[in-house]
Amino acid sequence: MMAFNAEGNNFPTPADFAKRMNLSENEVSMTLQRLMQKGFLQIKQSEDTQGVLYETFTLQHLWIRLTDKMSSVTDEREAEGQKNEEGELFKLFEQEFGRFLSPMESESISMWLDDDGHSVDIIQAALKEAVLAQKVSLRYIDRILFEWKKKNVKTLADVERQTKKFRTVGIRPGQQEKTVQVKRVPFYNWLEERD
Repeated sequence: MMAFNAEGNNFPTPADFAKRMNLSENEVSMTLQRLMQKGFLQIKQSEDTQGVLYETFTLQHLWIRLTDKMSSVTDEREAEGQKNEEGELFKLFEQEFGRFLSPMESESISMWLDDDGHSVDIIQAALKEAVLAQKVSLRYIDRILFEWKKKNVKTLADVERQTKKFRTVGIRPGQQEKTVQVKRVPFYNWLEERD
């Protein structure tokens, strides 16, 4: 049909199709009828510039269905990828904790993802901070995530800026504004708020 359209024949007959295919005219007619019944193919009536009516086949509904199907397959793949990513997050927690997670711990992590809207990357960064601080507990990680949410930390770049802020200190007001590096501290205690 697309080949006929490219040649300028927008309404090929079953005989035209039969010449190019290994089907009889009757088989082509039945196939076209089934395609129309299923809504893949339509006959559209139009009028040319001189007012003459003509008919064309349109595959618009077929293309719409195909794109809808492709987008739903893409959505399914994205959801599956996210589930795999979340599954890896739970495995990472079990690995860092050195044991299986309890149902309550699993529920807490699920709440961070679903209710609080934290991304897997942000939760992994909070876990990393807790590991560096040698305070691997859900309470500690929850406090980190709470502080980050309060400070609108949403990306890994935000996380990096936030952790860098806590590892440096500014000069007091009235003095020259510059940041001085304090002795290197491998972690920040998120349970003790620091302004």
